[in-house]
Amino acid sequence: MKDLSVRQSWLLHGGLLAIAVIFPFVFKSSFAVNFGVLALFYAFIGQSWNIAGGFAGQLSFGHVAFFGVGAYASTIVQLRFGMSPWLGLPASALAGGLVGAVIAGLSFRAGLKGSYFALITLAFAEVLRITSNSLEITGGGLGMLIPMKAGISNFQFSERIGFYFVILALTVGSVALAIWLKGSRFGAQLAAIRENEDAAKALGINVFAEKVKILTLSGAMCGMGGSFFAQYFLYIDPSIVFGVDKSVEMLLVSMIGGAGTIYGPLIGAVLLAGLSEYTRALTSIQGLSLVLYGALLVIIIAFLPNGLIDLFKRRKAHISKAGQ
Repeated sequence: MKDLSVRQSWLLHGGLLAIAVIFPFVFKSSFAVNFGVLALFYAFIGQSWNIAGGFAGQLSFGHVAFFGVGAYASTIVQLRFGMSPWLGLPASALAGGLVGAVIAGLSFRAGLKGSYFALITLAFAEVLRITSNSLEITGGGLGMLIPMKAGISNFQFSERIGFYFVILALTVGSVALAIWLKGSRFGAQLAAIRENEDAAKALGINVFAEKVKILTLSGAMCGMGGSFFAQYFLYIDPSIVFGVDKSVEMLLVSMIGGAGTIYGPLIGAVLLAGLSEYTRALTSIQGLSLVLYGALLVIIIAFLPNGLIDLFKRRKAHISKAGQ
């Protein structure tokens, strides 16, 4: 029975990957491919929040700190030092991971947890936004414009399908990491910390070290998301890459889909990308998307605290029960 369950699980993984691979060849319009890119992008940055907030219970309101640092690290490496933009991906991961380690080390050493930790991450993100707005190397408030030079070597593609497969590869990697965490000793330790830190300490788990590790890993992933964002849109500034809306989006896709689950961020990302495109087409009112995001989050917390994936599980259980 266990072998059957494992086989079904891998069939699910393979089926979803196959659907993702053929999607841009079936839906070839620019709008459809762009939608796919955005959905995968939201899924990737949502998964970066999920492994810390969902798997380890370290709820953050300031994950945009890692995202923004990654976007600037990538762009600075390219524009200021003349290096390949592909090297921006490891540079952004290093920068995001380093900031994650610093924030985690300072916060957890001070004993911050829960809402206090969430607020301190938001404060760090705001400090980084103000700092990037004042430095010459970041372009200050004017931001940084990446010249359009189409070519794979420049991390730029004449068709959006190229970006689609880059973000697909990153998202597949993030899902593989989530699968590994679910079955690893490290993941079990994180689950113990999430449920009860004092009990985890009593079991001999080094709570401080494990929390620093997971926030470093989460920061590195989120930094890579910032690098991709910079290359896709070719422009960054402090208000964009350190904006609170990015943190909300990361948190939202996980909470909507199901925090602490493997595919929760993917489900939430598809819904969020659809909502984002709909509000953009519907009206030009500034901030409307954030209002809708907030309303959606309230509804999810009130009626589906475990996310949409829990609704699917309940439905599956109901069908199985009815068939007996």
